Parts: sequence; C-alpha cells; structure tokens
Amino acid sequence: MKQEPSKKKEDRIARRQFVKSSVFSASLPFLFRTDLLTEAFLPDTNVTNIPSMASDKSLIGGYGQWAASLQPKVPALSFRNSKWTNQASWQKEAISKTTELISSPPKTAAPKVTVERKYVYDGLEIEEITWQLPYGRPTRAVVLKPQGVTKPLPAILGLHDHAGKKYFGYRKIVKTSDDQHPLLKEHQVTDYGGKAWANEIAKKGYVVLVHDTFAFGSRRVFFEDVKGLDWGGVNTAGKSDADPEKAENIETYNSWSSEHEHVMSKSLFSAGTTWPGVFLSEDQTALDILSSRKDVDPKRIGCGGLSGGGLRTVYLAGMDPRIKCAVCVGFMTTWTDLILNKSFNHTWMTYTPLLPKYLDFPEILGLRVPLPTLVQNNNQDELYTLEEMKKADAVLGEVYKKANASDKYAAKFYDGPHKFDEAMQKDAFEWFDKWL
Repeated sequence: MKQEPSKKKEDRIARRQFVKSSVFSASLPFLFRTDLLTEAFLPDTNVTNIPSMASDKSLIGGYGQWAASLQPKVPALSFRNSKWTNQASWQKEAISKTTELISSPPKTAAPKVTVERKYVYDGLEIEEITWQLPYGRPTRAVVLKPQGVTKPLPAILGLHDHAGKKYFGYRKIVKTSDDQHPLLKEHQVTDYGGKAWANEIAKKGYVVLVHDTFAFGSRRVFFEDVKGLDWGGVNTAGKSDADPEKAENIETYNSWSSEHEHVMSKSLFSAGTTWPGVFLSEDQTALDILSSRKDVDPKRIGCGGLSGGGLRTVYLAGMDPRIKCAVCVGFMTTWTDLILNKSFNHTWMTYTPLLPKYLDFPEILGLRVPLPTLVQNNNQDELYTLEEMKKADAVLGEVYKKANASDKYAAKFYDGPHKFDEAMQKDAFEWFDKWL
C-alpha cells in the first residue's frame, strides 16, 4: 500500500481530532461517527487556506447567516403576526399545521394498565405500573402520591430528561428506595440538587406519574434487537450473562445509544413521522392514563421537566389543552440559536422539519396561550446562548400579551449551568400550586 506523505497524514489526523473535540457535549452528545469517515471524505486540501465566505463565523461556517436569513422574522403562523386578530382562528390553524408537521404515529385507545407492585416509601404510596403500546417493549412507569389521601388530587405528569443517559428513564427523577443506583444518585446530585423532584412535589399533595418514553429505560433500543450495526463493546453489555445494571455496561450502552440517534431519526423521517411526534403520542397516552385515575382531578393536571423533559413539555403542553399548567426547565431558545450556535449539543429529538417556517421554537409552547406557563432558564447554560434565551422570553411574552394573558406567563433566569436545583424546584412548585 502506498504511504501518505507525513505532512498530509498529520493534517488528516488533526482534522479528525478537531471534529471529535468540537462536536461532543457533556450533556447531549452530538451523533457523528468520525471513525466511519473514509479517506474519500477527507480531502488533501489544507482547510486553513480556504478563503472565508463570510465575516461572521457560525457552526456551519460561512453559510450560517444565509441559513438564518431563510427563517422569517415573524413566521407565518406566529400569533405575533399582525394578520392574526382572532385568537381562536389563529390557534385552530396553527395547531392544525403543527399537528401535520409533527406527524405523530396513529394513536390507539388507552392501553390496559397493569399494577406490578404497590408499597410505601418516604411517606408516599408508590405504584409500579406497565402498559403495552402497539410497538416496542412494555412501558414502565411509577405513580407517587401522599400516603393515606383518598380524595381526588391535582396531578403532575413528570417528564424525565435526556442527559445522554438512555439506559435510564423515569428512574432519573424519582426515588423509590434507599438502595439507589450510584449513577442515578450522581445524576440527581449534578442536575437536581440531590433531589428526586417527582417525590418532592408528590409530598406537596399531588398524584405524580413518571413514565419511560420512547428510546429510554424500558422503551430503549435493546442492542440484541438491532440488526446491521456493531459499535464497540455494547454487544458485550447486551449479552444475557452480563449484568445490565453494572455501571460500565450502562455507560457503554449510553454511548452506543447516543450514536444510534441519527440512525433512529433518519428511520423515523423515512417512516413519515418525527421524534417529537412519537414523544407527543407516548406522553399523551401517559396523560390519558393519569387523567383517568379515580384519585386524580382531571381538570387540574400539569406537566414539567428539565432538559429533554423541558423539550417534551414544549410539545405536550403546546399541543394538549388538558395540561392546565406547564413548567419548562432548561429547554428554551430560538431556531436562530440552533442554526448558528448550538445545534451541535442538542439531541435529534428536538427537530420537526419545516416547522420553523411557521413558528419560532418558543411559539410551539405558546400554542397553549392563555394557559399558565413558566419557563426556567440558567444564565450559564452551556446548551444555549443567553441572548437567544432572552429573545425566546420576549417572543412568549408578546404572545401572552396579545392574548391579554400576561399574568399567566413568567420566565425566570438563574445563575449557574444546566440544572433544576432546589431553588428552581421551589419556584416551579409554587407555580403549580398557584394554578392547580
């Protein structure tokens, strides 16, 4: 085999290292297989000699400002658009178009719920339940409520995060025994101030349901079900004689499943649906189950969550009026931020193709106006730029003002990185108490 000149070989290595170091986030890994790049995709040209195509740099180089310019300043179905003078007419058309583009899979009747186990822990009555959707393995979930309460209570659908940890789902925001997995304990310390927030709000007088959603926990992609992909040591972790709860096996699975996201997303697009659409369908099924419980007041149901849970809040609360109060934590920005600055550290689960022509990202949540909505942001959140978080706040503020419902919307900014700590939980719980 012909050897490369050493200079060219060094350039190739440097470029590979640059790609690897610049596209991964500690929170939500960008899914790009640099080791699958062939020599044909790594040109010999020294990239430093290519002239700049624009004075402003972006994630996509000189194409950034052009791409951003394709997005209308006020999208066609934005309530901020002056052509919309009737809220009901706007809402009907905007929700119809968003439903079309999200393209959720067909929704079936509420599935049969099986109660696997009941017990009491830390003053809470806990039910471990399952249900079977038409696709995938059974969904596992927990219901938590104060011990001894018999009257119908307000309820919260707790939406777990992403965090690059697909092995776990609902377990990330609950605690059902003193024997907690070390990785879950660590996650709750770093992201939730050491609290299982679903437990904490249940203690305040709520029925709380938290379920595994598509591709997480019990709904995750099991390696043994995958054909045609063999990425590293995850096949060892998937063997029947391996301990799936062993930390190194969990971390291996999480790495593999993050790299599998672009495969899943392409397959969902090819099937005529979207990841937000699948989320919405599964979260609405969980909402069906929660609202049908005899211990729940169906007119007083809220939802909320951090990060991936905040993303799910945007779509669920925006599209389903049964959510009477919403708290979106750590997932609010603009499409412009994702075009120019931050798409590299966000999951494929964020995107609904073509929707930016009709709504800016915060306006998906704004579809619920005038229902109460709180958005919590962190000033040093590495997943967004502060300027765009503030623009998103201004957009939602304008939507609620036009609907004469400014008192139903609030945004709060906290110092610190991506998190939902005790101070933020206190404000979120007070918001739920106020409106539910």
